[in-house]
Amino acid sequence: MDYGIKPGRKSGLIRKPGTSGTVNMTRGSIVRYMVSFAVPVFLSQLFQQLYNTADVFIVGKFLGTEALAAVSSSGTLIFLMISFFVGTSMGAGVVISRYFGAGNEQKVSDAVHTNVAIGLISGIMITVLGVLFTPVFLEWMKTDPAVMPQAQEYFRFYFCGAVTIVMYNFLKGIMNAVGDSLRPLYYLILSSVLNIVLDILFVGLFRWGVWSAAFATVISQLASCVLCLVHLMKKGHIYTVDIRKIRLKKDMVVEIFRNGLPAGIQNSVIGFANVLVQTQINSFGTMAMAAYGTYSKIEGFAFLPIMSFNMATTAFVSQNLGAREYGRAVKGARFGVISSMVLAEIIGVISFIAAPLLVGAFDSSPEVITLGVRQLRTEALFYCLLAFSHGVASVLRGAGKAVVPMVIMLLTWCGLRIAYILTVMNVFGEIHLIYWAYPITWGVSSVIYLIYYLKADWVHGFG
Repeated sequence: MDYGIKPGRKSGLIRKPGTSGTVNMTRGSIVRYMVSFAVPVFLSQLFQQLYNTADVFIVGKFLGTEALAAVSSSGTLIFLMISFFVGTSMGAGVVISRYFGAGNEQKVSDAVHTNVAIGLISGIMITVLGVLFTPVFLEWMKTDPAVMPQAQEYFRFYFCGAVTIVMYNFLKGIMNAVGDSLRPLYYLILSSVLNIVLDILFVGLFRWGVWSAAFATVISQLASCVLCLVHLMKKGHIYTVDIRKIRLKKDMVVEIFRNGLPAGIQNSVIGFANVLVQTQINSFGTMAMAAYGTYSKIEGFAFLPIMSFNMATTAFVSQNLGAREYGRAVKGARFGVISSMVLAEIIGVISFIAAPLLVGAFDSSPEVITLGVRQLRTEALFYCLLAFSHGVASVLRGAGKAVVPMVIMLLTWCGLRIAYILTVMNVFGEIHLIYWAYPITWGVSSVIYLIYYLKADWVHGFG
């Protein structure tokens, strides 16, 4: 692999943020580059979380608790179905970032077009699987029969448009890999507003049912996907997408999957563990399902700063290691991990204090509020551990060590979590013990990550 071309030497890749969209992070202020990357990502994720939450909020307010439970019951299953492909797209982002940092324009182009081809194939696969196997999955998750028809409606309509959701993540990943986190923000703001308007129209005004909330999400996601593609097809950029060049290049497929397959497997296994958690929650009935779904939406907001600095950290580490700026990569990694931890814990403390108000905003049922508050207050103060584990994992992925976080997550967030839940449910059968599965496994994984980060030579992951 060619890492010999230094950025700025005939490559023409150093550009100021906001000019052409690309941002080379191998020179200049570490804090400025990472914050300028993370803030748009944070706002993008915020708007995405808002329009995902809009489905739950509007459905709960207009269609009632059973409809809310139906939408909530599909959340972990949706994550399981798309997480493998989203994880794989991370591998493409690492490859693109590394070659971008090294100044190898041909390799960037090859990685971009292979990434788009993988995205199209993945989206079609997930659409077919999601639509065909909806009843099987929901029955396996012990979904309450009272909400099963609505859950099937929501799930099937959502996955009819899964190709647009998967493609958006792949296309956004291309822009993020070259340091452009601003344009995806603009596109997501537009689609978020569109989704909320359509939710109010379809659910609140027309009362079409829970399926229309999924339909609104698909339409809005399609809009952002089209906007991303239009921008990437503009001529004159290192990342320009040419429809005629979209194909699977064998060497690039191998490299992308070598970096992305571990993240895809990791996401899928975590998704599987979460489905098991959801299955156990579902066995406690509709109110427990609604409470768990409400908590998941609230936690989604707490996860935003973690995700934002994770993406910034991965791109920063990849670019700088590609340019052989090892010391700079280490400083950026440290800043990204600490920043996400501090922000996550601040949000955790606020969530702990305001738990009744936050849960009550989604559903006013006393039992839902009681269960939702209990889960939120069990987990919120441990968000710093969640941030640390994800932060170090993002560093290792950016350094080409994607197998390491996969193994750690398999052992802790899947194996240990499943063993704990099965044990406490068989012995005690209390729902509040399920909530502790998350802080416990976050803590164990954080200890392992800390040891590896301090002892292993992750800096030379690219050889």
